[in-house]
Amino acid sequence: MNQRFLSIVGLATTMALAGGCAANKQATQAQKKNNTTSELTTGQTAVPVWAPKQHDFNPSRTREHDLLHTTLRVSFDWQKQYLHGIAELTLKPYFYPQNKLVLDAKGFDIHAVHLLKGIDGTPLKYDYNGEKLTIDLGKAYTRNDKYTIEINYTAKPNELTVGGSDAIAQDKGLYFINPLGEEPNKPRQIWTQGETEASSAWFPTIDAPNERMTQEIYITIDKDFTTLSNGTFMYSRQNADGTKTDYWKQELPHAPYLAMMAIGKFAVVKDKWRNLDVDYYVEPEYRNTAKKIFGNTPEMMEFFSKKLGVDFPWAKYSQVVVRDFVSGAMENTSASTFMEDLQLNERELLDKHWDGIIAHELFHQWFGDYVTTESWANLPLNEAFANYSEYIWAEHKYGSKEAAYLQLDEMGQYLEEAETKREPLIRYRYGDKEDMFDSHSYAKGGRILHMLRKLVGDDAFYASLNLYLTKNKLSDVEVAELRMAFEEVTGQDLMWFFDQWFMKPGHPELQVNHNFQNGQLSLNVKQLQDTTYMPVYKLPIKVSVWVNNVRTDYPVEITKADQTFTLPVSAQPQLVLFDGEQQLLAVIDHQKSEEELRHQFYNSNSVLAEFNALTTLAENPGKETKLLLDALNNDFWFIRSTALNALADVKPENSAALVSKVEQIAKQDKKGSVRADAILLLSGWGGEKYSKVYETAMNDSSYQVAAAGILAYANTESPDKEQKLSRFEKESNEEIVIALSSYYALQAGPEKYDWFVKRINESNGGKKYYLLQSFSAFLATNSSTNTPETINMLADIARDNSLYFVRMAAFQALMVMSDKPEVKELLKEIRSQEKDKRLIDMYNRVL
Repeated sequence: MNQRFLSIVGLATTMALAGGCAANKQATQAQKKNNTTSELTTGQTAVPVWAPKQHDFNPSRTREHDLLHTTLRVSFDWQKQYLHGIAELTLKPYFYPQNKLVLDAKGFDIHAVHLLKGIDGTPLKYDYNGEKLTIDLGKAYTRNDKYTIEINYTAKPNELTVGGSDAIAQDKGLYFINPLGEEPNKPRQIWTQGETEASSAWFPTIDAPNERMTQEIYITIDKDFTTLSNGTFMYSRQNADGTKTDYWKQELPHAPYLAMMAIGKFAVVKDKWRNLDVDYYVEPEYRNTAKKIFGNTPEMMEFFSKKLGVDFPWAKYSQVVVRDFVSGAMENTSASTFMEDLQLNERELLDKHWDGIIAHELFHQWFGDYVTTESWANLPLNEAFANYSEYIWAEHKYGSKEAAYLQLDEMGQYLEEAETKREPLIRYRYGDKEDMFDSHSYAKGGRILHMLRKLVGDDAFYASLNLYLTKNKLSDVEVAELRMAFEEVTGQDLMWFFDQWFMKPGHPELQVNHNFQNGQLSLNVKQLQDTTYMPVYKLPIKVSVWVNNVRTDYPVEITKADQTFTLPVSAQPQLVLFDGEQQLLAVIDHQKSEEELRHQFYNSNSVLAEFNALTTLAENPGKETKLLLDALNNDFWFIRSTALNALADVKPENSAALVSKVEQIAKQDKKGSVRADAILLLSGWGGEKYSKVYETAMNDSSYQVAAAGILAYANTESPDKEQKLSRFEKESNEEIVIALSSYYALQAGPEKYDWFVKRINESNGGKKYYLLQSFSAFLATNSSTNTPETINMLADIARDNSLYFVRMAAFQALMVMSDKPEVKELLKEIRSQEKDKRLIDMYNRVL
């Protein structure tokens, strides 16, 4: 499961409720402030808002039976959105004798249960409560006895009570997309999503991550549809009624939540890795760009196989893009599913690639599928590794600076979450298993693995991962197995590392001061984190010191709350860089002079150190013209972009050189997002005289640049801007549509109503969310468009959209019209029907 979806919905919710999200530095500053505030008090003791919550202990599922094999025969009722299934489950008692079997089976009609012997079936008695199917086996079986149960059932996913999380918006397991073909711009599809425990919403099983089964699926569907499932495609049989039955076989065991189906009219683009099939399932219009989107997959498979010393373990690898997916992506064994955002045309590919999410789901084929967490409490054993794969792939393919940028982003995500939530990485006392899908399990987990790699060294890191994978293959694990693999390889006792980083909440908050005197550098480090909840950390790091333009790295080990180190230095240092490798997950307050910060920017050769120096110095941009000019010439796009953002408050008339450089970047920078930043900066400066630059930008090959040009030109007083902007109204690209909607939201009259409605109805996911936000503002300034048709459209979205944050945006748009009594009653009705706790809480605050 990829965190990108979590980040998208987190941003959406934050923007909707709080007006924006923090950058890394802002998150750090907010967190420092937050350390002194509290939400609750117990007696005289202040409890921080982020204090770990105490819930009941959540153990792994007790294994009474061992599920050995599942055979499914499924067909579908598109009209009712039902699955008709026959499931054959082969099991044996795990250890103790058993005379009953309890299966997870959510929202089924159970038609019959039989004990199979050959082709004969004996009816069995059962009880069913809508979630658990309890079967009387008729006798006690021992751990040496295998038996096979046949269950004839109908799954009705749309009749389930829907839950979900920030990472996985719904948990009904089986999804029919445009089932009746009533939406002209959307294909008909069926797909499944099993994580966390939603496979039992489409077939009866033991729905726990510490269970493993082999699997066969026979999918009967109209012959015009293409199917995908786990494992190997065995054959397709044509049926007399015009349907076909496709047979897929998964021969190595995997957890039930990793079972999948995807059905649709896909173009299947073929590729290879060594002797294995690598296929990309996309909508037909993206057939020609599928290899440009997914084409690095074989190289990734080779890279990861060699790094881990364990070849990709499954029979094939397929990647399918589906509509209205409830997450960013999902690592189903041998067949990953992705959200539709991955489908890009040639022009969109100029601005972006999806290597991160593709690497993430691929790495899960080892960490999550081949070796699986035994309980959701240990989820970082899946997600932290998949998260870190994005770093190691970027490092390999795109260089250390791109990898460092990813880690800077990860740090910001975690620190933002840490303002209100600090839990152990491995946490057995979660309130809900869905709570595990957060920036702790992903972003913090990936950073901790990077620190572990730096601690033991690259050779030991990958040797340890090899041992972990080979020793625990096709089984379930907890964090102790990972620690023991590292200890066996390195010979070190690493309990201290795993205890403080995996088992304890929070992170170090360090105050660092340095002083040079008499040939010695004195370095004082104070740990300021609240040790009521967080440990005093052991931190082996390097301190980098520059003297006469020569860098020397000094290893130090911090073990106390207040500790001073003395380092031999021959002259006054030009720079002291604490954590010279910039690998530590910590908030660090290390005051430096402006001259030291300049030396850090020019000499650290570290994206994070350059960024921190640049953002600190740019707080007074008037003094830093040369540095900002140099930053605008930096070879890494992110530093150029950071410098452009720092110039927002500069008066352009005071620096002709900076203005000239920004104009040059707007026209010529090789990175589209940087050109876009420069165009918006010129516009923010009130740059009417740059109208020609904006016009040129609107015709740029990059959609990002064109969108920036639209916003900039809309901000001018040019008499022809309506005409020039209207030519983009047929564009469907998200960047262009959102740019236009932002302008029309505040400047357009009722004549743009039809454009908004058409675009809202055609859009999905984040694009629909942002359009609805703009539409809210449009409705507020165009009361004549507040018609019953508008109200009905928004109400349908607020009730029925699969993504909770889209429902929220439609609800907010309706609130613009809440002065109408009928709308106020409608809002109350929507609130009463909403089943997502997050939205219920929000709605209760405003109604």
